[in-house]
Amino acid sequence: MQKITEPVTEHRLSLSEVLDALVAGGHADRTESDKLITDRRMHRNEHHPLVVVADQKWRSRVPPGKLMTLEWLAEWLAAETGMEYYHIDPLKINFSAVTEVMSSHYAARFKVLPVEVNTREAVIATCEPYVRDWEKELRQMLRLDIRLVIANPNDIARYQVEFYNLANSVKGAERAGDQRSGVGNFEQLVEMGKTNRQFDANDQHIVHVVDWLWQYAFDQRASDIHMEPRRDVGIVRFRIDGVLHEVYRIPAAVMSAMTSRIKILGRMDVVEKRRPQDGRIKTRTAEGLETELRLSTMPTAFGEKLVMRVFDPDVLVKDFTELGFSEDDKLRWNNMTSQPNGIVLVTGPTGSGKTTTLYSTLKSLATPEVNVCTVEDPIEMLEPSFNQMQVQANIDLNFADAIRALMRQDPDIIMVGEIRDLETAEMAIQAALTGHLVLSTLHTNDAASAITRMMDLGVASYLLNSTILGVMAQRLVRTLCKHCKEKVPFGHRAGDVNWEAFVAPWKSRRPEYVYVPVGCLECRNTGYLGRQGIYEILLMSDSIKQLISSGADLSRLRDQAYKEGMKPLRISGAAKVAMGITTFDEVFKVAPPPGQS
Repeated sequence: MQKITEPVTEHRLSLSEVLDALVAGGHADRTESDKLITDRRMHRNEHHPLVVVADQKWRSRVPPGKLMTLEWLAEWLAAETGMEYYHIDPLKINFSAVTEVMSSHYAARFKVLPVEVNTREAVIATCEPYVRDWEKELRQMLRLDIRLVIANPNDIARYQVEFYNLANSVKGAERAGDQRSGVGNFEQLVEMGKTNRQFDANDQHIVHVVDWLWQYAFDQRASDIHMEPRRDVGIVRFRIDGVLHEVYRIPAAVMSAMTSRIKILGRMDVVEKRRPQDGRIKTRTAEGLETELRLSTMPTAFGEKLVMRVFDPDVLVKDFTELGFSEDDKLRWNNMTSQPNGIVLVTGPTGSGKTTTLYSTLKSLATPEVNVCTVEDPIEMLEPSFNQMQVQANIDLNFADAIRALMRQDPDIIMVGEIRDLETAEMAIQAALTGHLVLSTLHTNDAASAITRMMDLGVASYLLNSTILGVMAQRLVRTLCKHCKEKVPFGHRAGDVNWEAFVAPWKSRRPEYVYVPVGCLECRNTGYLGRQGIYEILLMSDSIKQLISSGADLSRLRDQAYKEGMKPLRISGAAKVAMGITTFDEVFKVAPPPGQS
């Protein structure tokens, strides 16, 4: 296969040309290649040669014998032709800008896709390195340098459709309404000669952009979608594995119409833009899986900010090992939640996975023999095996009133979304004293702090001793991508961590090796893929109860819990570092040092 710097005859890649180069490089077997060529001659196929080869699922005969995926073949083709390889990451591409480089018809005709553009050059992705007649013409039209790069042919075909359809929908929405329709903004910009026409939230262009936004979020494994209005543009950001990524910039008025569209679907008051609102939408992914979105709006200086939390129904069927529980964690947690009555508390900041833990636990406890009831604000995920009630502040239905109502519903297990005040705490204690298992959350930094927080609310120590079964604090850490993480000797690229000081006095054995993030296509070059929990579980014992009765301070409660087997969050994290699941950086980021709250 010729390098692109050499003079070549204009032609499209053929299957035989690709296979000959793979055989010559030692990657493919000649007999298998000849058989594939014969088979394809008998069955006319219009697929790109790289796609045809990737479908065979061959492994390279060159060590280490990697699977010849389409991405692998695209990288190989780039190296063979002396061109740059380019992975198309939609999160990093400005759709509006690149689709101005050429028309969709032009891109489809030459099987190319613009992926970057600036004042100096346009970067064009292609999977046909020897089709270049169009390049000179485009250079003259744009008056920019053209840099050709090799990309996955399926990505080029897919994003040709998605990028141009999205850009056309945004442009169509802009044409349908006023450019400056940010009614309710803190600032009002008056422009002479412009109408004050509003966008139609049901306009087909707006419908398409909203549908794309959701599907794109599902594809990217986003947990939250942020739509943030600014003075002239709206910014869309996705939270993926706990980190926010800017996805797209949309004209401000188009974003306003998108927000109205989503509010209509969420049965919210579209006209009311001055106060926060909540809503929910149930939808389906392209694979047909039901997914729920929880909506929250907030008035800002330039319009309504909308955040959509994406709830994956699969979290309810995850077992505790998948959530990150060690065997000791599972034993201690099951010891608490298997009791017939009492209170179990889960603590941690917002976004630390408390709701997922509680729902997974309730799902395992919700057998046909028991009545599981929840009171939430708002209901996070709808689950058929629970009886769920939502707090309604507008009709004075608070947590305490809701628990009072549930007590008359013959419950066995009650989940209270959050204990925020003394009245709610007293009702939860009353439920526990009358023979019910109560699960709830608090916002504290560690497990021992939950006990002192309850006392600060005004709960008597003897009531805590009679009802609290235990407390679990938790955090979420990003997990290393299993496709690219790299094993290195401890201390090498693993940070200047003094292991002995870090784990003392828990005497955990220092690992010889740890894993570090590298970055690949699977994890979008972050080095991390997914998240797991780290846990700190305090079980109530006679000695802990004595300390509570004597009014002991937080440090004494914590020290006693450590003596009885509670491992701090950082020690739980250290164990996951030693197992190659996460890194010290991730643990330090989310977990307070032992003994600090």
